[in-house]
Amino acid sequence: MTDRNLLKVGIAGSIITALCCFTPLLVILLGTAGLSAVIGYLDFVLFPALVAFLALTFYALRKRKVA
Repeated sequence: MTDRNLLKVGIAGSIITALCCFTPLLVILLGTAGLSAVIGYLDFVLFPALVAFLALTFYALRKRKVA
């Protein structure tokens, strides 16, 4: 992956994950789909995903700055 694509994936993933973490967007979608039993486990998935995407974004920015 190029630096530009890596940065795009990091930013897009961070935004989508942050929207799902801090707004009831995913809770509403899962409740509508009948998967409300999964809502209790969202924190175990979303917070590590947010940290991973933010780390990817910072890595891409750092790599871009060095090059």
